[in-house]
Amino acid sequence: MDQEIGSIPHDRLVNWKSDYKRLLLLAYQSFGVVYGDLSTSPIYVYASCFAGRLNNYRDEQTVFGVFSLIFWTFTLIPLLKYVMIVLGADDNGEGGTFALYSLLCRHAKLSLLPNQQAADEELSTYYRAGYIPQISIYSPLKRFLEKHKRLRTCLLLIVLFGACMVIGDGVLTPAISVLSSISGLQVRAKKLVDGEVVIISCVVLVGLFALQHKGTQRVAFMFAPVVIIWLLFIAAIGLYNTIYWNPRIIHALSPHYIVKFFEHTGKDGWISLGGILLSVTGTEAMFADLGHFNETSIRIAFVGLIYPCLVLQYMGQAAFLSKNIHDVSSSFFESIPQSVFWPVFVISSLAAIVASQSVISATFSIVKQCHSLGCFPRVKIVHTSRWIHGRIYIPEINWILMVLCLSVTLGFRDTTIIGNAYGIASMTVMFITTWLMALVIIFVWQNSVIFALLFLIFFGSIEGAYLSSSLIKVRQGGWVPFVLSFIFMVIMYVWHYGTHEKYLFNLQNKVSMKWILTLGPSLGIVRVPGMGFIYTELATGVPSIFSHFVTNLPAFHQVLVFVCMKSVPVPYIPPDEQYLIGRIGPRTYRMYRCIIRYGYKDVQKVEDNFENQLILSIAKFIQMEGEGSSTGSYDSSPEGRMVVIRTTDTSGTRLVTRDADESECNSTPIRSSKSVTLQSLQSLYEEESPHVSHRHRVQIELSEAEDINCEVKEELMALLEAKQAGVAYIMGHSYVKARKTSSFMKKIAIDVAYSFLRKNCRGPAVALNIPHISLIEVGMIYHV
Repeated sequence: MDQEIGSIPHDRLVNWKSDYKRLLLLAYQSFGVVYGDLSTSPIYVYASCFAGRLNNYRDEQTVFGVFSLIFWTFTLIPLLKYVMIVLGADDNGEGGTFALYSLLCRHAKLSLLPNQQAADEELSTYYRAGYIPQISIYSPLKRFLEKHKRLRTCLLLIVLFGACMVIGDGVLTPAISVLSSISGLQVRAKKLVDGEVVIISCVVLVGLFALQHKGTQRVAFMFAPVVIIWLLFIAAIGLYNTIYWNPRIIHALSPHYIVKFFEHTGKDGWISLGGILLSVTGTEAMFADLGHFNETSIRIAFVGLIYPCLVLQYMGQAAFLSKNIHDVSSSFFESIPQSVFWPVFVISSLAAIVASQSVISATFSIVKQCHSLGCFPRVKIVHTSRWIHGRIYIPEINWILMVLCLSVTLGFRDTTIIGNAYGIASMTVMFITTWLMALVIIFVWQNSVIFALLFLIFFGSIEGAYLSSSLIKVRQGGWVPFVLSFIFMVIMYVWHYGTHEKYLFNLQNKVSMKWILTLGPSLGIVRVPGMGFIYTELATGVPSIFSHFVTNLPAFHQVLVFVCMKSVPVPYIPPDEQYLIGRIGPRTYRMYRCIIRYGYKDVQKVEDNFENQLILSIAKFIQMEGEGSSTGSYDSSPEGRMVVIRTTDTSGTRLVTRDADESECNSTPIRSSKSVTLQSLQSLYEEESPHVSHRHRVQIELSEAEDINCEVKEELMALLEAKQAGVAYIMGHSYVKARKTSSFMKKIAIDVAYSFLRKNCRGPAVALNIPHISLIEVGMIYHV
């Protein structure tokens, strides 16, 4: 007994050490993914600040004022706003503008997503810990937003605009980081011309994007040491320059120098804010890349190393400039002592590559979120880590970013012009995040409106000032993020609009249950052996493709399962809460509904064991219904109750799974709906298809039990016979067209834009990894 008591603290100590090591490991990896962009800003910040009219104020007072602005901007936005406040608004570990939007959709019912059910609110990940749905402190504001659909649509457009600006960051960050770093060669290699610098930069960029398929985890391990060495180098150089050139620069930490700066420079100082804001570009990556790591690890990395090292570097560079203002165009590389120039240059080039990685990873994350919430066409999403959710690679987006990045680099060839575009994109995302956070404070955190207004006014006014300064430079390259955002926003909104209109058509034209009941158990058609999985977007009712199919071919499988794979605005859903099973019609109809729910971080695909998992879930539902079990959560509907099936809990089930090879000799022949020729073709297809032939084959059998109900046993046997006879996947092959009476803009959106996107994105069968040999597509024309 004493040994057991004494072992408890030891176990806790071991767990604490394990968690501590994991936290430090994540903090270490975050340097290579999250902080690359933020840590390379000193290369081009001062040059951008003095590139405009501020170049006329080449004196110590102006340099001190610029450093004071950089210091307080760096303290207020990355440290106070993001590290202290915004990182706490994670959506079950996920960050970014869409994570904030999904929080608002769940806590204030602002979602425009279809297929939402009452059962979704019972998910363990639906509400934040400590949130009480019944308490609505500020119900007038909440009801006002929920009542007006136009306001909810406007909110979605703002979120899409912010997401598009993040994608714009993914184009501009690699261009400015790599180009500014490689241009440092010209400090020592005087004969190197700008064209050669651009070509070298393009070669580096191609190599960077070609490396992305290796995955975030491998990239992080490769890049993290580079950033840490880079930070230590620039901190040491900054401290050296402060002591050697002008120790009085430390006085500029006082905000009094900001007042003196604006008194001295006036409007020209306000215009220079567009260059100063480049010191905080990359800050949004801390929040957008939150899903790759966690809140605590990112905070440790920032406070422990990022903040002190960058402050020392900006201070030292300002001290150098106060005595060498003529070197402002390349102040970072000019301030490096000659003895360590080349080592620092090599590290800076590698750090510039890392800087691009942080925003590329954030772009992949934001596209995945948009796709899961129905706002982006289907693309190939590769999960690069088996153990950690959120680490993804999207080939199509990667190569699009590379082409756009090379176009910007070759087109502008100037870091100042690219910086103008980059600053607008970064500050716009931060400004949108501030507004969304104000709503999160009210609706999700359930804090006072006064606190939300203080947050909005304080940070909104600071970011608004920087944004207004940047907008003056729209003609000098600032138009690029707006053009990129407009293109991506049109794609997102057209896809969302077309998908929503298609869903409404399905909802309005679904088959009534009254019609199904009048047909009888045979449904007025021939019920052939086998099982049919009918994929539908509807969570209730029978889709119109079913009536269209049986009208033209009056035969269907003896067991029908209507499968609905739908997204819920949560990052992930535990496996035990994914499956909702119910019955359509009486027991003799052998018709079931299965709703499989996914979060925007979950993988939506038909895996090797999908069929077996689905059949076991249906069998468990049949047993629970037969035993009159009231355990679990139910979603009431006119068609019957939908039961949440715990897929990991196999206790009490009458079905057992065995290896197909072991049970092959004992199995009895089951009549199939496929002809002998078709069965031989399927065997040949499975042998020639590696992804099919390597699947683990599992046989499901009914366990011998005397206490089982006769009706339940009969239905389970029918389910197994249908499974062994063969499974077919039925999907709608839809052609969406606008009605003749539709407006001209709707015809353009549906008939041209949406049709183009559907034809050029991945098909639903490919995205779900459905075996082609078992696929049946039903042609349908949707007049929306």
